Amino acid sequence: MEQNIVIRSPENDDEFADYYHVRWKTLRAPWGEPEGSEKDDREHETFHLAAFIGDKIVGVGRIQKNSPTEAQIRYMGILEEYRRMGIARKIVENLEKAAIEKGFDQIVLDARQDAVGFYILAGYEVIEESYLLFGSIQHFRMQKKLKS
Repeated sequence: MEQNIVIRSPENDDEFADYYHVRWKTLRAPWGEPEGSEKDDREHETFHLAAFIGDKIVGVGRIQKNSPTEAQIRYMGILEEYRRMGIARKIVENLEKAAIEKGFDQIVLDARQDAVGFYILAGYEVIEESYLLFGSIQHFRMQKKLKS
């Protein structure tokens, strides 16, 4: 059964609380990191998107400005029970559309090793190994040129 998935920005305090909780649950909790560790000091200047099924947030992602021409996707996370449903693809497509509307020429991201294949299918290329998170999660810098 096809579920109705809506991709949009969180619109109020409760939705943002749910958004950050999904981010923490998918990207920090599995490694024992405390709630709150999923946020950084650029939250107020970034563009956030969430995937909603009904009123439940099941996936999250954001873009931030790195330079006048470059945006960066960060904090992509999908609740485990909603993976492999095309939700991450829809979030990425909407983040790319927003980046184009904001005038960026390219998007970069640091993908966890297990997500590199997903981003390659979405048109990104690996540039280099980047950082090691929590001592064990290798990330790879990837980029994609945007067409306006």
